[in-house]
Amino acid sequence: MGKLAVRALRAVLVVVLAGTVFVQASMVWALAADPEDGSLPLTPLRVTTILGMVSAQVALVCVWRLVTMVRRGTVFSHAAFRYVDLVIGAIVAAALVWFAVTALNAPGQRDDPGVTLIMGGVGVAILGVALIVLVLRMLLAQAVARDVEAAQMQAELDEVI
Repeated sequence: MGKLAVRALRAVLVVVLAGTVFVQASMVWALAADPEDGSLPLTPLRVTTILGMVSAQVALVCVWRLVTMVRRGTVFSHAAFRYVDLVIGAIVAAALVWFAVTALNAPGQRDDPGVTLIMGGVGVAILGVALIVLVLRMLLAQAVARDVEAAQMQAELDEVI
């Protein structure tokens, strides 16, 4: 991974992380200062927004750590699995939060249930992303196993020589 790609990815991660922190701060401020007017269940929506941002932040920090491991050449190790597992967990948590938002929004969509169906579809798509990352984790496991095997073969070859 080139230096330019790493810097660009890290810049994006910093911007997104700063944005999520700003949204969380705004939601916490709104929870404390803004009374509900009764049109929407704002407090549950705000709490779920804060929780959704936490799951995104966990994933961002884990991706940062994985990029660091790539730059150091240590990504094909068992330590990387911890971060990949956390990313998968964060994506599943984000899907659960999205389903909660869908459930909170559903009573207001009785006249147009298509919105609820679309939101449910988005939740399923988020779970699909978790499955894609799970497949990538399996590829990482194969790569780590091959790396260990190659290291053992190199050690045996060194003994022969």
